[in-house]
Amino acid sequence: MRVILISANTEQVNMPVMPLGLACVAAATKKAGHNVVMLDLMFEMDAKAMLGKVIGEFQPECIGISARNIDDQNMESPRFLLDTVKEVVEACRDLSDAPVVLGGAGYSIFPESALAYLEADIGIEGEGEIAFPVLLGRLEHGHNLSGIPGLYIRGYGLQRSKAFARRLDKLPLPDTSILSVSASKNGESWIPVQTRRGCALKCSYCSTPGIEGSILRKRSPEFVAAWLENWVDAGYTNFFFVDNTFNLPLTYAKEICREILKRGLNMRWRSIIYPKHVDE
Repeated sequence: MRVILISANTEQVNMPVMPLGLACVAAATKKAGHNVVMLDLMFEMDAKAMLGKVIGEFQPECIGISARNIDDQNMESPRFLLDTVKEVVEACRDLSDAPVVLGGAGYSIFPESALAYLEADIGIEGEGEIAFPVLLGRLEHGHNLSGIPGLYIRGYGLQRSKAFARRLDKLPLPDTSILSVSASKNGESWIPVQTRRGCALKCSYCSTPGIEGSILRKRSPEFVAAWLENWVDAGYTNFFFVDNTFNLPLTYAKEICREILKRGLNMRWRSIIYPKHVDE
């Protein structure tokens, strides 16, 4: 199938964020044999014009839209962010008859209500790398959509509870071609890296366990370092580990660092750490 995947996020507070989650879904969808175009609206001055151009040229059979955030997390004066996503959904409706599928971290927090508000056809809660290609296969052959993990159909609710992949190494990471367009439009590109998913901590302010589960699942350090090496070889030097707690567990974080050192990768990196468990 011809598939367009759209990142609707345009928030640039702190730093512009490249759509790693959507790019992972794009990589999995390509691997499943579909023809995929990914469109990042972060730096588009006229999003509707760009949507019209891409949809008009590509004529998609399915459109996926990623909703990263529900609001800007400013407690004093919160700003609701789904209205921007709603505009993207409406534009896609005007330009194409293809079914519109929602996903992303923001969508997964309130899947049923977000689907109703945004008026898309279908939503996928949780990890989309497995569910989305399965959905495309069903749509392509006109099969029943029931039984797909995390799938919501507007008006019919959840079809089956979401499931998490146990072995992350089986899920592809995006190659440089998928994210390079986003990176080229960013002044100082920080390539996002995710080595693990899930968190057993129960911090009252955090949505990570609800989005990724409470069981920690890790990629092998060799897999991560090999992926980083491909990007370094392509000329990129800045990397941001977006794991919500990079240093938990500390032994695994050190394995990642040792693999980077072993390969002699010329790179700078940032991470999000849990302040309690950091040794010398």
